[in-house]
Amino acid sequence: MPKKMSAARRTSIAGLLACTSLVLALSGCATYDVTAPADARDDAPAAAVQAKDAQLAAAEDAKNGEAKGSHAKGSDAKEGNAKGDDVDCRKLKCVALTFDAGPSENTPRLLDILKKEKVHATFFMLGKNHIDKRPEGVTRIDAEGHELANHTWSHQILTDIEPAEAERELSRVQDSVRKITGKTPKLMRPPQGKTDENVSRISKELGLAQVLWSVTAKDYQTNDSRLITKRVLDQTERDGVILLHDIYKGTVPAVPGILKELKKRGYTVVTVSQLLSPAKPEPGMVYRP
Repeated sequence: MPKKMSAARRTSIAGLLACTSLVLALSGCATYDVTAPADARDDAPAAAVQAKDAQLAAAEDAKNGEAKGSHAKGSDAKEGNAKGDDVDCRKLKCVALTFDAGPSENTPRLLDILKKEKVHATFFMLGKNHIDKRPEGVTRIDAEGHELANHTWSHQILTDIEPAEAERELSRVQDSVRKITGKTPKLMRPPQGKTDENVSRISKELGLAQVLWSVTAKDYQTNDSRLITKRVLDQTERDGVILLHDIYKGTVPAVPGILKELKKRGYTVVTVSQLLSPAKPEPGMVYRP
């Protein structure tokens, strides 16, 4: 039987995809590494797989051994899984939920909804007028177990600017988030999904993996929450990545209905890193469902 080609190193295929992708909308053919979440999991190092399996076994033992204690502790016991350590997307029907361009005035309400639904998401945050104006929003996103991620400082198209400027767009967010939370993002989403070899090189140097998406409600075009909900549900498939924006008025009101229906359809809603696990986000890599 022919040996399976590592999905995380399909550089020539990635170039072909870049040439045909409407998502990236690049001029010309670029060559850089692209992989899908399922392929990343399949290619995870043996040590990472073993560690994940041990983690899952420990979580299961803890559930079984502390059943009585959980009744006594009530809701506090549930917070122990805030990071989703017992989520296994190799077996579960997972989809990652992501929000771009916050924090904003809508983010507190969104966080209230996610907390009520016991769901964690990945927040790709903007620096200018967002992180710098709402540091308390960044603090709360982190404190409630969500994933901190980078969406550049001022939403410049990274492929249209000089490499040094692109590096500043990303590093300023890294520095700001680290100053506020003590943590440095491991993921970034390039504005409009536009990336190339230079952006990938810079991302790698900064320790950032790039994350694209498979589901978009185009919520920047409408405030109709019902339409946003329909668009998300129509496009969602296993191992997908949902892109929403918590800066638009119609988006946050759509979230409860989206989560309710996704759960009804058997989905487990996760962060991007949970979707990739047991693989770890690889700096410079482009992850696209």
